[in-house]
Amino acid sequence: MSTTLKWFKSSYSGSNGGNCVEVATTPTTIHVRDSKVEDGPVLDLGPASWAALTGWVSE
Repeated sequence: MSTTLKWFKSSYSGSNGGNCVEVATTPTTIHVRDSKVEDGPVLDLGPASWAALTGWVSE
């Protein structure tokens, strides 16, 4: 299995370089990083935690 992740930004992210996150998914983990720091830290979340986070931020 390849360890290379395919990162993507939200369709709500602008192209002006503002505050954006990127997300990459695998069957068991959602990886989140700062789009401006590609080699920086990555937050790894399980599906239930990701669902709770996205539910909380969309309120």
